[in-house]
Amino acid sequence: MWDAKRWLPTTADEVSARGWDYVDVVIVSGDAYVDHPAFGTAVIGRLLESEGLRVAILPQPNWRDDLRDFKKFGAPRLFFGVTAGCMDSMVNRYTAAKKLRSEDAYTPGGAHGFRPDYATTVYSQILKKLFPEVPVMIGGIEASLRRVTHFDYWSDTLKPSILAESGADLLVYGMGELPLRETVRLLKRGVPFASLTTIPQTAVLLPPGEDAPKNKNWDDYTLHSHEECQQDRALYSKNFKDIETESNRVKARRLLQPTGERLLVVNPPFPTMTEEQIDAAFDLPYTRLPHPKYRKRGPIPAYEMIKHSLNMHRGCFGGCSFCTISAHQGKFVASRSKASILREVESIKQMPDFRGTISDLGGPSANMYKMKGKEQWICDECVRPSCIWPDVCRNLDTDHTALLDIYESVRNTEGVKHAYVASGIRYDLFLHDKGTTPEVKASHEKYIEELAAHHVPGRIKVAPEHTSDHVLRVMRKPSFNLFYKFKEKFEKAAAKAGKPDMPVTPYFISSHPGSRPEDMADLALKTKDLGYRLEAVQDFTPTPMTVATEIYATGVHPYDGKPVACAHTPEEKQQQRSFFFWYKPEMKAALRSSMQRLGLDDLAARLLDEKKKTRDVTPTPHIAPCGMQAPGSRLAAATAKPKRSRKPAHLDEMLREAGVKTAKDQPPSL
Repeated sequence: MWDAKRWLPTTADEVSARGWDYVDVVIVSGDAYVDHPAFGTAVIGRLLESEGLRVAILPQPNWRDDLRDFKKFGAPRLFFGVTAGCMDSMVNRYTAAKKLRSEDAYTPGGAHGFRPDYATTVYSQILKKLFPEVPVMIGGIEASLRRVTHFDYWSDTLKPSILAESGADLLVYGMGELPLRETVRLLKRGVPFASLTTIPQTAVLLPPGEDAPKNKNWDDYTLHSHEECQQDRALYSKNFKDIETESNRVKARRLLQPTGERLLVVNPPFPTMTEEQIDAAFDLPYTRLPHPKYRKRGPIPAYEMIKHSLNMHRGCFGGCSFCTISAHQGKFVASRSKASILREVESIKQMPDFRGTISDLGGPSANMYKMKGKEQWICDECVRPSCIWPDVCRNLDTDHTALLDIYESVRNTEGVKHAYVASGIRYDLFLHDKGTTPEVKASHEKYIEELAAHHVPGRIKVAPEHTSDHVLRVMRKPSFNLFYKFKEKFEKAAAKAGKPDMPVTPYFISSHPGSRPEDMADLALKTKDLGYRLEAVQDFTPTPMTVATEIYATGVHPYDGKPVACAHTPEEKQQQRSFFFWYKPEMKAALRSSMQRLGLDDLAARLLDEKKKTRDVTPTPHIAPCGMQAPGSRLAAATAKPKRSRKPAHLDEMLREAGVKTAKDQPPSL
């Protein structure tokens, strides 16, 4: 099991053990090396290996010493590949309050401090300094979402394309398998790296005075320059609308953006991956294990949470304003074949610690598997950012039959005792009647029943995100009335399955653009009326390339130019977040004062004084950044035995970390 030759080499000794005297590609990553299809470094490394290349992995190199880590493989024959890891390095390192996180879920033992701020830029600059003659290719979510002028929340500035700051030669955006295969094909033919300027789904920053290369297959669209965006954020806002529109097209235009004296060229993406192509990515020879070098440093929390799960598709057509999935993975869904999924189930069964439970049959959204337009020509002309907002498109096929077939096949596989769905459910996909046939409606009803009967591990998590309709419109989420409908139908299905106590756990966001204190008061009251006391909640974090971030940066909606209320200061954010914790005695005085200032005296009485039975709602911890996690909580949750419910420890400590004052912090007068 611990034969290092089973993994891609991470040291010079491991390279020598393979009999190699050079490597073709070195992949530098901000994450620890986990050879699993959920980790991008492993996917890209195995893909390049399948192309016959010699690949080495440099995980979490030390950037603060004499840089010996960066030198240990020497200069690769073809290029360096650089990624910050599975998350933007700034989201990974900082909370929404811009405080350093105490834990890194992608590092052994959850230890922090093993990656720099703006990791892609830092790694690339070091490599260009040490090996100026070797091309540097950047990719991953950090590079992908920073490919054009973008708002950086942590510096509160508009930054140019990450190509300008990093000095890298080529940027791959989105899921990188197809552009990488094309890159390797051209390099094998002898095409110089500097000439790789017309590969789809890549971006380059041309030298001063050089025009975009001719391509008769693409139309061009010129964005406002980086300098114009810096001078006028209204132009920056317009840029985002144009970028998102193009990213939602089946046949997108090539984007050009002047940046200083140079021209940024963002080539259109490849078509959505076919079933055969996505199967090939998941069928590569992964060990599904962390590299053995970490065995004495403790478990990797992110891996522990997903090691017995599988991803059935990529892409998401939800178009939520705060989400980066469609900007990175694409709006159109690429689904794996049933055979590929069942092969992965067999691989999971062979893992030494597998005890019969598939922890997640999921994807970016759990129930979008195999969904696409009924008539492709309609999708070819469409530029909607979402197929299900403001309502479900009549052309969208929401039949859940193929997904139900997967569920049944997996749970009936010999050796599988449980097959759970832990990814988020989009309940609007099976609670609508628009354009549905009796057969599709039947699949919707069956999906709820099958879910409740077989695939929920004690609780089901969904993300209504807010309760106020006008905030939900900004979020591009359905009305909260739909949550009531889902809760009622799911509880009936659970009772029918003999599980009457199975809770529905909602996720909410505070301080999202459009949300005001009175909207949070509405959220608090409605969740109280539902019997909830929320614990695991999230404060809005502006991340590059989302509608919500552009609103936060400019104060207006990029699609209509109308002003949108935003919480910017720490005090405004704390005020909104405090409404989640209306039931805590130490919060009541401050909340009552806030609500009186807002003229919500009657609401305050109902929220703070009226006695109603409520219960803690603490969802299963997840990797997405969350403002209410105690130091070490992700690691503890990842390695702990599953429990039906869990009350968080050290409540005061967690509240203080989230910026909420506790009783100990309050002056005596309060």
